[in-house]
Amino acid sequence: MVTNQQLQSTIDDLLNAGAFSDYAPNGLQVEGRREVKRLLSGVTASQALLDQALAWDADAILVHHGYFWRGEDARVVGMKARRLCTLLGHGINLFAYHLPLDAHEKLGNNARLGALLGIEPEGRFDTGTAVPLGWHGRLPEPMSLQAFVGRVEDVLGRRPTVVDGGEHVVERVAWCTGAAQGFIDGAADVGVDLYLSGEISEPTVHVARERGLHYLAAGHHATERYGVQALGEHLADQFGLTHRFVDVDSPA
Repeated sequence: MVTNQQLQSTIDDLLNAGAFSDYAPNGLQVEGRREVKRLLSGVTASQALLDQALAWDADAILVHHGYFWRGEDARVVGMKARRLCTLLGHGINLFAYHLPLDAHEKLGNNARLGALLGIEPEGRFDTGTAVPLGWHGRLPEPMSLQAFVGRVEDVLGRRPTVVDGGEHVVERVAWCTGAAQGFIDGAADVGVDLYLSGEISEPTVHVARERGLHYLAAGHHATERYGVQALGEHLADQFGLTHRFVDVDSPA
C-alpha cells in the first residue's frame, strides 16, 4: 500500500517529470482516496478505461494520455463532466505522464518499443525538445523492408502504413512513438535506413521519399501501449500493489 501523494512523488522522481515542458500537466491530475492498493493502467483515460477501473475497484488509474490539454475548452460539461464524475464520485485517483513516459531510458514508450522490435539502441536524435525523445539504433542483422514490416506487424498486431524510400535494406533504425512524424528530418540527419513513428501526415511521405529513407506509421495507440505497462509493473513490484493493464483498443 502507498498513498497517492507518495505515488506521485515516486513517479515524478523516477521519470524526472520536472524537466519537461509538456502539453498537459504530469502527475496526479484528479485526486481520489488517499490509500492506493489497486492500480489500473492504460494508454488513454477514456470513459471505457474509467468504467473498467470502476468495475475492478481500482484505487488509482495510471495513463499516458490524461486530461487538461493545452488549449482545450475549460468547461466541465458533456464528456468531460461524465469522466470527472466517474473519478470524483468513486474516489479514484488519476495519474497521467506524457512526455516523461516517452523519454525514460528503461520504462519509456520508446525504450520498450525498441526492445520489443529487437533494435540495439545507439543514441538519441534531436527532436527540438529539452530532453530528446527520438531514439536510433541498429538491428542485429540487416533485413529487407518487407521483413521488418512483418516484424512490426507481429509485435504490434497491426500492419503499419509503409513509405518505401528506395532499394536499400534496413539496418539502422530511428523511432519515436505517437505523433512524432514531424521528427523525420532529425531521424534522417543521423543517417538511418528507416524511421518509425505512430502517426503519419501528408508531408511525411514526401520527406521520406526525397531524403531516401523508409518510413513506417505503426499507430499512435499501438506504439504507446508498453511504457505505461512497464511503469505500472514497476510500481506494483516496488509497493506491493495489485496491478492490471487494460488495453482499450484504438485504430488510431
